[in-house]
Amino acid sequence: MIVIAGRIVLDPANQEKAAAAAREIMVETAKEPGCISYTFSADLSDAGTFRIFEEWETQDALDAHFKTLHMAKFQSVVPTLGIVEMKVKRYEVSKVGPLGV
Repeated sequence: MIVIAGRIVLDPANQEKAAAAAREIMVETAKEPGCISYTFSADLSDAGTFRIFEEWETQDALDAHFKTLHMAKFQSVVPTLGIVEMKVKRYEVSKVGPLGV
């Protein structure tokens, strides 16, 4: 499994525009083969900060995601959001299980 996780900080004045674009890509991406989860979340205590978390069955599925029309549309909006910081990482997960507290 491939996991993508990170933080995006943008001009708080663009929060609603970013949220609308995130909602749209979340809906479309969830329909893609190999997508387990795809979520943008607004940070409740830090306006303009979003968290992203994605799970993909394979690298091929993730690669296909980057070639979709909805990703191209989302990427066209990104430069207009006043992004201040973007730290997103890719993880390869070999084992998943319960937390076991």
